[in-house]
Amino acid sequence: MSFEKKIERAKRGNGRAFQELIEEEKNKLFRMAYLYTKNEDDALDIVQETVYKSFVSIKQLKDPHYFSTWISRILINTALDFIKKNKHTIPLRDFDISQKSHSIEVEEKLDLLDAIKQLDVPYKSVILLRYYKDLSVKQIAEIMQCPEGTVKTRLHRAINQLKINLNERCI
Repeated sequence: MSFEKKIERAKRGNGRAFQELIEEEKNKLFRMAYLYTKNEDDALDIVQETVYKSFVSIKQLKDPHYFSTWISRILINTALDFIKKNKHTIPLRDFDISQKSHSIEVEEKLDLLDAIKQLDVPYKSVILLRYYKDLSVKQIAEIMQCPEGTVKTRLHRAINQLKINLNERCI
């Protein structure tokens, strides 16, 4: 069954079609939630809440092509609400960036993780979405529900802050 047909069936209340859609996204959702909480149990709670919210509001999805972006936006909002509610910090000391950069030495990875850890949440979010999930500025703007210019500004400021935090090293 095609992706669009699954979404249309899920919008009509077909739980099996929705479950199949979630199966395709669950690993990405968990990884993203884990990046925000750095706690497996909290990440699972956030994913569960995200799945529930998306199931309840699937009928509001206008374009099936944006399902992944739509559910990512729900997850980010849920994760940020969770962090605010529980007043958790976002420790990234164990964040594994080896998937994207095999040539970076261990010390440089740790420096980068420390620098990302020091960023404010909006800047951290755009960095993770842009460089970890490889999303475009347009997709990030849709997820964060802000103009593309705001995303570009946050990316620029985050990169500048990372450079400062890394003692002017190029990243």
